[in-house]
Amino acid sequence: MAQLVGSLRKELVDSLATCKVLVVGAGGIGCELLKNLVLTGFKNIEVIDLDTIDVSNLNRQFLFQKKHVGLSKAQVAKESALQFCPAANITAYHDSVMNPDYNVEFFRKFVLVMNALDNRAARNHVNRMCLAADIPLIESGTAGYLGQVTVIKKKLLQCYPCLWRPFAGQIAPQTLTNSSKSPKNIVFSVSYHCSQLFGEEDADQDVSPDMADPEAAWNPKDSAAESMASEKDGDIKRVNTKDWARSIRYEPVKLFNKFFKDDIMYLLTMDKLWKKRKAPVPLDWHHLENTSSPQDGSLGAGLKDQQVLSIWGQCQLFQHSVENLYSQLQEKGEGAELAWDKDDPPAMDFVTAAANLRMHIFSMNMKSRFDVKSMAGNIIPAIATTNAIIAGLIVLESLKILSGQIESCRTIFLNKCPNVRKKLLVPCVLDSPSANCYVCVSKPEVTVKLNVHKTTVLSLQDKILKERFGMVAPDVQIEDGKGTILISSEEGETEANNNKWLSDFGIRNGSRLQADDFLQDYTLLVNVLHTEELERDVEFEVIGEAPDKAPPPQANQEEVNNIANGNKASSNQQSTSAKEEDDVMIVDSDAEEQASSSSAATAAGATKRKHADADASETSAKRPRTQASAAPTDANDDDDVIELD
Repeated sequence: MAQLVGSLRKELVDSLATCKVLVVGAGGIGCELLKNLVLTGFKNIEVIDLDTIDVSNLNRQFLFQKKHVGLSKAQVAKESALQFCPAANITAYHDSVMNPDYNVEFFRKFVLVMNALDNRAARNHVNRMCLAADIPLIESGTAGYLGQVTVIKKKLLQCYPCLWRPFAGQIAPQTLTNSSKSPKNIVFSVSYHCSQLFGEEDADQDVSPDMADPEAAWNPKDSAAESMASEKDGDIKRVNTKDWARSIRYEPVKLFNKFFKDDIMYLLTMDKLWKKRKAPVPLDWHHLENTSSPQDGSLGAGLKDQQVLSIWGQCQLFQHSVENLYSQLQEKGEGAELAWDKDDPPAMDFVTAAANLRMHIFSMNMKSRFDVKSMAGNIIPAIATTNAIIAGLIVLESLKILSGQIESCRTIFLNKCPNVRKKLLVPCVLDSPSANCYVCVSKPEVTVKLNVHKTTVLSLQDKILKERFGMVAPDVQIEDGKGTILISSEEGETEANNNKWLSDFGIRNGSRLQADDFLQDYTLLVNVLHTEELERDVEFEVIGEAPDKAPPPQANQEEVNNIANGNKASSNQQSTSAKEEDDVMIVDSDAEEQASSSSAATAAGATKRKHADADASETSAKRPRTQASAAPTDANDDDDVIELD
């Protein structure tokens, strides 16, 4: 009989104590996962996350406290997890996992990698690194009450691109006060701040880092002594942002300079954040006022909601919205509060103006009021319990892998409602790698339809190779018999090619391009199919991946499909102009099919096999959501952190 230590066999306990694992992401799932790992007996853990702690993380990322706002998530998560098990050896990296320093050799030193990410780009990258290093990867994601865990292994189990496709849909809440990644993230953050500024007061959910707090210093070691001395606030005077706004009677210019100048300058002191990304540029009200013309704030012809104002126009909209919201507070009397509502014009004006100003600060293209409202209406909550369940499932799958029983691993879906067998957790048998996957196969090859006379080299690099196919630093060679180098990952070598058309290099219908990413140890052969018949606003199409047709919205829709690992959890199937960066898998049961008459049609050949203990009548299906072909693509999707918690 096997010897047991607690509830685990002695051999497994010994394996946990000696094996080295990597956790990618220290957010909602990552915090729960680190705690679970050290309490289970894992002793050698490395964790990496580029993000810093924001106040709105505190309601679900329990390893963080208000005193940690502005500090590295990875570093603070390490220190908090060590309190559960001081004997553990945890190494924290405040960095992007896509940094070239974390190459294939870095990944090979781990027995297992666990993803707790929130964006597709980073998931794709870690997937390829684990395939190149030939180590198991446990992938996970949550969206509201829904969650999913699955296992990926080279040549044995499906990889990330085999499983999920991008879709347009709901936005999972990501807090971006310290590192705005995309317009959708900014809209969420600003909507949250609108509620905190004009709504219910909560000192622990302040809308800005407490710059008077020595514990919020960038380097924790520099302020350790002061932190100990001021553990219970001491002589430090902390002023809540809402209290400060009340004291200045919500003066728009002062609020503007705090949010878009002072807070941004504070972020610039965190210099490590800006080593691999463009630093934000603070705005000053008086400078903008003196340099703008009277016409800058005026609207042009066309629908008001679909126009994008100038910077000064956004400033004026911010001023008017703050004045209107303050008037509403005064009308309600002393101590009044306003509830955030996207259908309230002053609140929507505030979010539109503040979000666009922040987009400009972070060098993103600003959006129309219509676009901002679409994004604001597609936000779903992050739920701590969901993160905790998914983190527990990750550890259970890791124990199977370390026991040498990877064949018993499952994809597990967490549903919002019990299925016909009264189960919230639905296990599905894992599938073998797809023969059509452009990552899994031994010689990846794709065919891309585009107009060689209207596609630039820069578009090929950024939109096709990096964004669509997940490369980080591609080198591209034309297979023309000469070995012409079209794109080089070495800075400055081929930048002169960026704005030239592909046709300028002799690329035509039938041309073949070899794209190599040496960091990912990945080579992709791209077959070019020239066409002049692409739909409007569509720059390219990947042959064999035409989007599925979504059914038209139906009245009285009560429930949606259960989904996981993506950012969609609402019954509202209305179209949105925001194309989400994450992916979904949908699990249906008989009961769910009855509750949701508007389910998307099942993709042929996409049926998942249910675990043996499940009832045969409960068919589990994997169905990709529709990707709106005309939806604008966010070029600012950053590398660190999902999009999902």
